[in-house]
Amino acid sequence: MTGPATPVVEVTDAHVSLGGTEVLHGIDLRIDPGELVALLGANGSGKSTLLRTIVGVFPMDSGSATLMGMPVARSRAHDRMGYVPQDATDGGSIPATARETVATGLLGARTWRPRLRDPRVMRALDAVGMADLADRPITRMSGGQRRRVMIARALVRDPEFLVLDEPFSGVDLPTQEVIAALFRDLSARGTTILVVLHEIGPLEGAIQRAVVLDHGLVVHDGPVGERPLLDPGHDHSHHATPIDECLGQELHPA
Repeated sequence: MTGPATPVVEVTDAHVSLGGTEVLHGIDLRIDPGELVALLGANGSGKSTLLRTIVGVFPMDSGSATLMGMPVARSRAHDRMGYVPQDATDGGSIPATARETVATGLLGARTWRPRLRDPRVMRALDAVGMADLADRPITRMSGGQRRRVMIARALVRDPEFLVLDEPFSGVDLPTQEVIAALFRDLSARGTTILVVLHEIGPLEGAIQRAVVLDHGLVVHDGPVGERPLLDPGHDHSHHATPIDECLGQELHPA
């Protein structure tokens, strides 16, 4: 008889401060293997801060957080995780192609040169419908196209856990539907997904659980249809992290 599965994420009484101000006030969160969980809340509620705490970008003042059974700070599970930050549509000024950008997702402590011919690169681009633009510079792409390239970059390692911050932000409805269909397929195949959303949108019916934050506190953790409706609020724009820092290399320490 087997025991309960190790949670993919387990956060206990997490307190996180940014710029001297406490943003998260004792957060508890558990995500089990195979779940598709939406993290919801008004702008400035702490969603992105919690996400970046889970992936190890922001340290905690107190509390604990584990990733696949290991403390986040010491976890060796980052190779099994894909991360797409909120500002992933900012392609920067470097004229890298989609193929080159996705290939950097394979970099790590043992690999320092992009594997442009690795079949996983084109497989990931094909999954997001961008294979035909593999050799186009991302500086010549629309925001929606760049978003799909960055999702492909997160998928290139075939992650067990996919973490996405506002993947539908600033992209048109057809692109949203392509991304939502991909998430449904990944979820059906057992990938654990944590996604920050402003609105449920095209993922309606696919999300298994909604976690709602309000002013740095969890105010709902349960069925999507029972979630409270909160006012939009305002963004904490100074919490943004540069795209070069969030391309995933911080998840693969040397």
